[in-house]
Amino acid sequence: MAVKNQLAARQNQRLGITAYLTNDAVKQQINKVIGGKNGDRFISAVVSAVQTNPSLQECTNQSILSGALLGQSLNLSPSPQLGQYYLVPFNTKVKVRDPETGREVEKWVKAAQFQLGYKGYIQLAIRSGQYKKLNVLAIKEGELIRYDPLNEEIEVQLIEDEEAREAAPTVGYYAMFEYTNGFRKTLYWSRKKMEAHAEQYSKGYSAKKGYTFWEKNFDGMAYKTMLRQLISKWGIMSIDLVEAMEGDMAVINEDGSKSYVDNGDDYIEGTAESVPVSEPEQTTPATDPAATLFGGAQ
Repeated sequence: MAVKNQLAARQNQRLGITAYLTNDAVKQQINKVIGGKNGDRFISAVVSAVQTNPSLQECTNQSILSGALLGQSLNLSPSPQLGQYYLVPFNTKVKVRDPETGREVEKWVKAAQFQLGYKGYIQLAIRSGQYKKLNVLAIKEGELIRYDPLNEEIEVQLIEDEEAREAAPTVGYYAMFEYTNGFRKTLYWSRKKMEAHAEQYSKGYSAKKGYTFWEKNFDGMAYKTMLRQLISKWGIMSIDLVEAMEGDMAVINEDGSKSYVDNGDDYIEGTAESVPVSEPEQTTPATDPAATLFGGAQ
């Protein structure tokens, strides 16, 4: 039975993503999780995402499906324009059973990793109904007057000219939330502290090879880090938020287990397409409609 399953998996992987997802057995699984017309919409969205990224087309169909199903279970969109989550191609090792010897062996494959975007964090926090305000903001050179970590009070003088503000160097990052009951929490990290964090947790960023999220969109990764630090330590964690944080930066295996891949050495490099379905938008939450809706930084 194990050998048959392995052969079936190989046959499925030789299929294109469209043929794989519309295979009767796989489509049945999708419809069971999602259902009816929503299943067809889901398949269309996944196929569109994969066709946009040639490197993603080389990933195992199963890892693409599992990552997309996690995003769907969280009611997040794979649309790159929304930036809620991404499927990112990585080289990773998986255990497979050798059909000749029957023994488990490790094999390198290309798999799709689930990566939650900072806008996904915002969406999931909002849905809990507990947050009156939620914001994260890049602080530009000359704007920070003082930050008091004891009383969690920040004083800034924002640059009024938007173009001048965007062109100014970033010196730090500020995040805050306020519950509907009035409880408030803030966090400020200097740019230097954020860079040290990226160096520690991303081998690819440390190597400065030019292909990691940190190098391509440092602010986007910084916003995500600030929200994760703030919400995971002091925020109200909904079931969806817990599930999203557990799945973030993981390859979702067929049995539901998660393999965590560093955002560095194992990343598939060498082509311009070795990036997420699309780069996160180069806009700061200060001008992002979602961030504006949920409160400013002052």
